[in-house]
Amino acid sequence: MIRFLVRLIGFLLLAGGFASLVIDGTRSIAVSAVTVTRAGDAWYALSPATLNLVQAATERYVAPWLWDPVLVSVLFVPVFVLFGVVGLALMVIARPRASAIGWSSRD
Repeated sequence: MIRFLVRLIGFLLLAGGFASLVIDGTRSIAVSAVTVTRAGDAWYALSPATLNLVQAATERYVAPWLWDPVLVSVLFVPVFVLFGVVGLALMVIARPRASAIGWSSRD
């Protein structure tokens, strides 16, 4: 059951990454220049309060160095790359086990 949920979340993230790629491609064609939506910009457009909350909580409770070099770098990644990589990783982690050739469980 957990494997199914992880694969479903991975598939949805992969689909979201593809949708983001199509949106960025359409926007790039419209303005005749390559434009990409960064993860930080998308998060800020959706919910600026939670972005500020995560920044404050990370700097206060986890480690200040984790926010500035690590998470800020992740927020500069394009959305389609971030969603695609995380979605693909989740789908690979939760893939079904391969059956052994010539082995039967009916012993």
